[in-house]
Amino acid sequence: MSDFPSSKYERGKIIAKTGLKVGTNYAQRYLKNKVSGKVEDERSFHQENAKEVFKEFTKLRGTALKIAQGMSMDQGILPDEFAEVMSQAQYSVPPINKALIRSIIKRELGGYPEQLFATFDATAFAAASIGQVHKAELKDGRRVAIKIQYPNVRDTIDSDLVMAKGFAKRLVKKGSNIDPYFDEIRDTLLLETDYLHEGQQIEHFSKRFTHINVVTPQWIEEYSTSKVLCMTFLDGRHLNEFIAENPTQEQRNHFGQLLWDFFHEQIIDHDYIHADTHPGNFLFMNDGRLGVIDFGCVKKFPVKFFRDYLELLPTHLKNDDAAIRSLFERLEVLKQNSSDGDTDQPYFEFAKNYGLTFSRPYTQEVFDFGDPEFDNTIRHFTKDAPLSNEPRGNKHFIYTTKVHVGLYNLLIKLKAQINTEKSKNILSKLLDISF
Repeated sequence: MSDFPSSKYERGKIIAKTGLKVGTNYAQRYLKNKVSGKVEDERSFHQENAKEVFKEFTKLRGTALKIAQGMSMDQGILPDEFAEVMSQAQYSVPPINKALIRSIIKRELGGYPEQLFATFDATAFAAASIGQVHKAELKDGRRVAIKIQYPNVRDTIDSDLVMAKGFAKRLVKKGSNIDPYFDEIRDTLLLETDYLHEGQQIEHFSKRFTHINVVTPQWIEEYSTSKVLCMTFLDGRHLNEFIAENPTQEQRNHFGQLLWDFFHEQIIDHDYIHADTHPGNFLFMNDGRLGVIDFGCVKKFPVKFFRDYLELLPTHLKNDDAAIRSLFERLEVLKQNSSDGDTDQPYFEFAKNYGLTFSRPYTQEVFDFGDPEFDNTIRHFTKDAPLSNEPRGNKHFIYTTKVHVGLYNLLIKLKAQINTEKSKNILSKLLDISF
């Protein structure tokens, strides 16, 4: 019993149909504007096409909606209207039917919701790419959130990635090895569909972050399985709801600082990193704490790679081209001995300047992420990235970039002013440098 297509053929058909329809829409609009000499309202056009993509991806859930989440964090490649529509994939996907939810709980926990819980709200209050979340109350009075995984999501990961890899191989240079990148994504997605692993990570992060104003749920193991996750309920607002309240600059700075500090606290002891930095995974709580509510996508990066990744900051701040080039070669952004020719020079210049932009907050005691010039600079680099038919960068960049770009995206939307002193002290000790 399932609401979703699970075969490779069914899913491929939906993806192909969606791509053809949206592509045709853009081609027809281009020709119409050329003939008439008029430019129609771009905002509504982009929104309607984004809604079409989102509607079809919603049928597929899983990997497809993970792609939609990535679109929602875009910093310049796609029209802003696409990112706005795709942000729904972070926490407000249409839920599956209530009868199916009852059957999943019965199969996984051995009883129907009314038998297991004092109360259970059959209407989901949040839904995203892999599962949806319901409010409930345990018989001992604790308020909990029950996350229920959509049927067949885990089974479709391989078929979805096979399709995606097939498309990618048509675009990349013949002989390029893209397998490590897809293996990294596959391994991470499989872990995200293991709710027992997520429960263990909730416990792990809860113990690590008791000393700062960051709070996580508590895992309720006895009401959890690999496909049902029970955790204590956190009450707060997501980013868009918080911004809609027209918060003061002080409130924006407060939560922005917590996000910034949470990111830097994670790297102190080379432990797991929360690698899904998008608005749906954070709550702005009324008591001033920052809630972190999803721990499906966590990463522990190899020591050598992570050290090199962190070294990007001081190396860029020194603005030493030779040292930057050497580091890029170690991180596989550039080919080894790339200085022997000029083939890689466009990538070197782009990566260096992009790195300089990302290092700017560390050059000031207080950095204003609300400065539109900074936002425009990041968007400029994203749009002007040199095209390549070769995969570049170590496979672990997939998730370090997701963390770092996601953080900056959140802070830009918050228009937060961040004190960087504490973060620079952390990095100084880790890298034995001074700012």
